[in-house]
This record gives sequence, structure tokens and C-alpha cells, in this order.
Amino acid sequence: MTAKIRHLIAVAAATMTLACGAQAQPQSKTPTAPAQAVKNIVLVHGAFADGSGWRGVYDELTARGYKVSIVQNPLTSLADDVAATRRVLNRQDGPAILVGHSYGGTVITEAGSGPDVAGLVYVAALAPDAGESTLDQFATYPPPPDFIIEEQPDGFGFVNGPKFKQGFAGDVSDADAAFMRDSQVPIAMSVFNATVTQAAWRVKPSWFVVATEDGAIDPRLLRETARRIGADTEEVKGSHVVFLTQPKAVADVIDQAARHAGHGAR
Repeated sequence: MTAKIRHLIAVAAATMTLACGAQAQPQSKTPTAPAQAVKNIVLVHGAFADGSGWRGVYDELTARGYKVSIVQNPLTSLADDVAATRRVLNRQDGPAILVGHSYGGTVITEAGSGPDVAGLVYVAALAPDAGESTLDQFATYPPPPDFIIEEQPDGFGFVNGPKFKQGFAGDVSDADAAFMRDSQVPIAMSVFNATVTQAAWRVKPSWFVVATEDGAIDPRLLRETARRIGADTEEVKGSHVVFLTQPKAVADVIDQAARHAGHGAR
């Protein structure tokens, strides 16, 4: 065998090795945000919770290239929670998708009408119209019987302990439900009677996640709310804390909102 032939064989072998190595690289199954997508996501929690429950959604979205910020609502008044949300919005370097869970839907409805918000995502959430309160939303469909709020002498409320899992977090483990019950953040009950002055969903494209096994907000109310605000709607099997138990499904809806809002339309 001549030196020239040996050289050609070596080159061919090296080329095949590189090709096989390239084919062996695993393909990522996580979609990445396209260049035209809205890059900033702001997540707003609801009553009796804090922002840490968004961790799974945060991980999903940051892996897709989004910049994600989480509001920590004081839950002392609607005005305070709106101010906390706007404070985080003001830190973004461009327009954001504003996401609210439960009572957080009321917050984003009031806070989200400015040019810094490209779209809204409601996750098992409420969405009052201007002049309506959070409590007004329950006129047609009251809360399910296992969701019981106990008001304290100082005007703050907690979810009833023995009914906490059934009413709030039916699809988490007993241990996780116990921790959530014992670490819940009380909310000023006056918040539920505070009316919003503007409804961002009237001027912003909206998306909605219906939790089909919600024990705190009747799923029929969630569907009715989604229809009323004209939201693109996704039904996800999960409890009231569907964002905690089904983070990928919720992140997929937020991802869709960011992609479509980046085009300026649903």
C-alpha cells in the first residue's frame, strides 16, 4: 500500500468518525424562543402563596431563552400588589408577557395596560372588568365547598387547614400540601372587594389556562372568564396550583403567548 493510498484511507476514516459523532449528538426537545418573540416574562402569584411556586415554570422558560422575573406581592391591598408588579415591569429591558395566577389575574388586569406589556396570560385566574372586584367574579359560580377562607381578627385571611389540600392543591403530595398549608401567606380580605379601574385584557391579547380540577375556582367560571375576555384557551388537567404541578404545560402557553405577541397579534 502506497503512502498516498494510506493517506486517503485515513482521511476517509476521519471524515466518517466526525459525521457519526455529529449524528450521535442528542437533539434538544426544548423549543427555543425565536428572535421575534417577546423575551421578558413577568410572573405574578395569587393569594395565600408567594412567588416560589413558579420555580418549575421559571426553569422551563429560562431553558428556552426567556428572561423571567417573579413578583412578590405583599397581599396587603390591590394597590400594593399592582405597585409591586409595576415595579418589576419597570426593570425589564423591553416589553413583557405578564402572567397572573388566581387573584394575580386581578393584579395583572389592573397593571397590564401600559406599553411595557405585550400580552397577558391568566393561569386558573380571575379577570375583572373595570369597576368590578375580585369578589364580583364569583356571582355566578361561587367557590367550591372545600375552599374555605378563615378571616382573622386583624382582617387577614388564611385557607382552612383541614380542607387546604382538597380546596387548594389537590394534585400535590400530602407532604407538599402540608408544607404549603403551613407556609401560606395571609391576604388582606379587603383586597377581594377592591375594584379595578382598567381592564388590560380589553386592549391586550390574552391567553388562558383552565385548570380542569380546580378546587378553589369553579372550572366553569374559569371557562366563562376565558370566553368573556376573548382569550386563547388551553385546558390542563390539574388543581388550582396547576402552575406548580404542570409547569411544562403552563410554560408552553406562556411560550405561545410570547411568540404570537412578538408578531403583534394572536
